Amino acid sequence: MWRRALELIPEEIQRKAEGFPLEKAEEIRLRCGKPPYVLVEGEERLLCKLSVDRLMLERVMERATGASLHAVGQALREGYLSYRGIRVGICGMAVVNNGHLETVHNITSVSIRIPKACLGIGEGLIRQLYPEHVFSNTILLSPPGGGKTTTLRDLIRCLSQEGYRVSVVDERNELSATDGTEPAFDLGAHTDVMVGAPKEAAVTMLLRAMNPQILAMDEISTEHDCELIRRIVGCGVGLLATAHAAGLDDLKRRPSYRSLLRESIFTQAVVIQQSAGVRSFQVEHLAV
Repeated sequence: MWRRALELIPEEIQRKAEGFPLEKAEEIRLRCGKPPYVLVEGEERLLCKLSVDRLMLERVMERATGASLHAVGQALREGYLSYRGIRVGICGMAVVNNGHLETVHNITSVSIRIPKACLGIGEGLIRQLYPEHVFSNTILLSPPGGGKTTTLRDLIRCLSQEGYRVSVVDERNELSATDGTEPAFDLGAHTDVMVGAPKEAAVTMLLRAMNPQILAMDEISTEHDCELIRRIVGCGVGLLATAHAAGLDDLKRRPSYRSLLRESIFTQAVVIQQSAGVRSFQVEHLAV
C-alpha cells in the first residue's frame, strides 16, 4: 500500500526521499512551509529537507480526488478523503454555514495514512477470544493509530476462515482497500464487504440482503452509531467493532459507551497497546 501512497506525493519530494524505507511508514505528513515527515513506530522522522508549499498540497489533493475536488464535499466535511483504500486527512480553512461545516479549503496540512496487512496477528487472538469456537460480541480498543483497524482486518479474515459469514461495513475503504472490484487486503472467503456507504445505509443493506452471522465495523463513535449497534444485536447478528479508547476505564467515562457496556452488548474487549512498534493484546471479559 505504500506504493499507492507514493502516488500522491509530489515528484520532487519523491526524488529527495529516495532511499527512505517507506515500506515501514505508518503515515506521511505534509505541512505547508515545513519539510515532510514520516511516522514510523509512533515517531515522526524527517523524510527530506525540501519545504512543502501550497502548490504541492494542491497537487496532492488533485491526485487524491482525481481532479474532482467538488465531488468529495461530504468527505471534506469529515476532514479526510479516501484514495484507493488510503485515508488522506486534511487541515485548512473551514467554511461554516449556520453552524455547520460545509467544506475545508486552503489546505495547510495533509496526513497520508498507510494501511498494512499483518497476516497472522488474529490467529492467536482468536483462540483467546473464542476457545470453544463460538463467537461472542467483541470490541477492540486503542488510542488513535494504535492498531485497531489492522487487528480488526485480520480478525475478520480469521473468522471467515473459520466458516463464519462476515459482512463488513467499510465506510472509508480502509479495511478492504478495494480498487475497482479488487480488494488489496484478504478478508476471507466467506466475507462480504460494503464499501463507501455510511454506516446506517450499509448496515441496512447487509442485514437485508447478505444474511450475515457476524457484522464488522470500524470506529463506532457517536450516539447514532450506538443505536445502530443495538439494532444489529436485536437482529440476532454477532458484532465485531472498534472504538477509540486507551482501555475499559477510558471507555466507561463516555455516556454512550457506558450504556452499551451496562446493557451487555459486548461480552469481551481487546485492549491494544503498542510499545517500540510491538503490538500487544489484553483480553477483558465483560460482566453479563
